[in-house]
Amino acid sequence: MSNESQWAADALSREAALPNDLWQACPYCHKTQYKKRFGALRVCPDCGYGLRLGVTARIAQLTSRFDPWDQDLDLPSAPTFPGYAEKRAAAQASSGQVDSVVTGRAHIGGQRCALGVMAPDFMLGSLGQVAGTKLTRLFDRAREARLPVVVLTASGGARMQEGIRSLMQMAKVSSAVAAHSAAGLLYVTVLTDPTMGGVTASFAMQGDVILAEPHTMVGFAGRRVIEATINQQLPAEFQRAETVLAQGFIDAIVPRAALPQTIGHLLALHQEVGA
Repeated sequence: MSNESQWAADALSREAALPNDLWQACPYCHKTQYKKRFGALRVCPDCGYGLRLGVTARIAQLTSRFDPWDQDLDLPSAPTFPGYAEKRAAAQASSGQVDSVVTGRAHIGGQRCALGVMAPDFMLGSLGQVAGTKLTRLFDRAREARLPVVVLTASGGARMQEGIRSLMQMAKVSSAVAAHSAAGLLYVTVLTDPTMGGVTASFAMQGDVILAEPHTMVGFAGRRVIEATINQQLPAEFQRAETVLAQGFIDAIVPRAALPQTIGHLLALHQEVGA
């Protein structure tokens, strides 16, 4: 074999040995970065957009202690929507979660609270009967224990396969939020990408303090639906957290790394006021 042929063979061998997942494109600014630059929190080093995090990673970042509630709560039987049972089983297997929200008692920044974290990797965090029941119980138990509630939202909206039962969860959770608020207890929501549909139209926007991660998509109907309805192209920043903040619908945009400190500070202030 000639020197040139040997060099080419060696180059191909080295290329084949390289991992194929060294790079990551940011969904917001579309810049491709060396994957390690996103860090453990998966935040774009250029624009600050946070890639979607699973529930386990979220809880690990936010809390110093977490005791789960209602871990085994599940549907007695899946609705008969074609293929739904199989799709849900696949989501359970891939995410390691029973459904699209995990709830429990937590310590954030040294402060006690009841915590709910929605799972974007479980059918895009869609709101169904299990998630609605777990969130309702979260607020009920928090009210009984006199705990503030923190909920991190991540959802495409109501889960269409569960039909009207899914839509009923909006009112059910909102009612539990209202009872918790009437008891004089704090509710903090953190909007993460995406927070859309029935979740935005209910408990995501009912917080006493509403935070959002940078560039989070927040809205009800999706961009394509609205553009098709009004026959106009929407601005690039339409439904992004920065625009929603400018219109007064949320209170602050907080980088992912600062969330534990910010939430802990809010919980501490509430405790001082309530003391």
